[in-house]
Amino acid sequence: MAAVGAGGSTAAAGPGALSAGALEPGTASAGNVKHLVLFLHEAVLVQYVDTLKLAVPSLIYTLQNNLQYVAISNLPAATFQVTYQLKILTTALFSVLMLNRSLSRLQWASLLLLFTGVAIVQAQQASGGGPRPLDQNPGAGLAAVVASCLSSGFAGVYFEKILKGSSGSVWLRNLQLGLFGTALGLVGLWWAEGTAVATRGFFFGYTPAVWGVVLNQAFGGLLVAVVVKYADNILKGFATSLSIVLSTVASIRLFGFHVDPLFALGAGLVIGAVYLYSLPRGAAKAIASASASASGPCVHQQPPGQPPPPQLSSHHGDLITESFLPKSVLVK
Repeated sequence: MAAVGAGGSTAAAGPGALSAGALEPGTASAGNVKHLVLFLHEAVLVQYVDTLKLAVPSLIYTLQNNLQYVAISNLPAATFQVTYQLKILTTALFSVLMLNRSLSRLQWASLLLLFTGVAIVQAQQASGGGPRPLDQNPGAGLAAVVASCLSSGFAGVYFEKILKGSSGSVWLRNLQLGLFGTALGLVGLWWAEGTAVATRGFFFGYTPAVWGVVLNQAFGGLLVAVVVKYADNILKGFATSLSIVLSTVASIRLFGFHVDPLFALGAGLVIGAVYLYSLPRGAAKAIASASASASGPCVHQQPPGQPPPPQLSSHHGDLITESFLPKSVLVK
């Protein structure tokens, strides 16, 4: 991907210093292994202060991944998928607080709708909606989901702020995240399962199902990058909605999940909220204007002799779009 911003806080380049943009993948020098190693040494080790900034989101992302496993172990897959959409709410709130981003009234309304839908689904879960394994703890699962959503929102917005405040590209920042994430993951593994790893080996227990999860996560990360680069906001909303539907169908077939009217209502509200939040800003204004005109006669009339007000263009390219989610949340 191309660099996100050019106004950065990187160290000044002295004589013979490497250019941060000249040696990135896709350039003429990218095939030169020596130059690539020198560039990584300059960007990662020499500018270590810039690299250390990535330790915070990397630590949070590592914690978030483990919280997701705790959550999915204690909640039905469909319930987890619906509840995890709270990350849209937390990301929006952190974006307003940390990036001074403004949200339209329709977006605020969609966030309220999202929260209501998740609350209904959790109420259905608490009332014992359908059979569940005895070893599942819905309270622990909900706490893990909420903590994961909070960490996802903060880390995503923090990462986006770093991207916009430096000249480093997305691929370099992800490399730095990966370095910290791998180190932190290995420390956590050794602390929790060090004796078992030393006795049985690192890859003990890697069944085909485990490898399937690993490959799915890796492939999903690549797909996220494609979505960030090529898909528009509407497609992102449809993709999220489709994931909820597919998770529900798979849960019914594989785990005997029971869909009652309460769950269907909550999931429907969440899907609608995701769609409304993902609308471009111009389209949202058009919907609000149409709703206002349908509710009653217009109070403000055009004075005689004055030209009519400009109409909202119907072309998608003329709409003022608003980010559905910060890129860093999707790059997770």
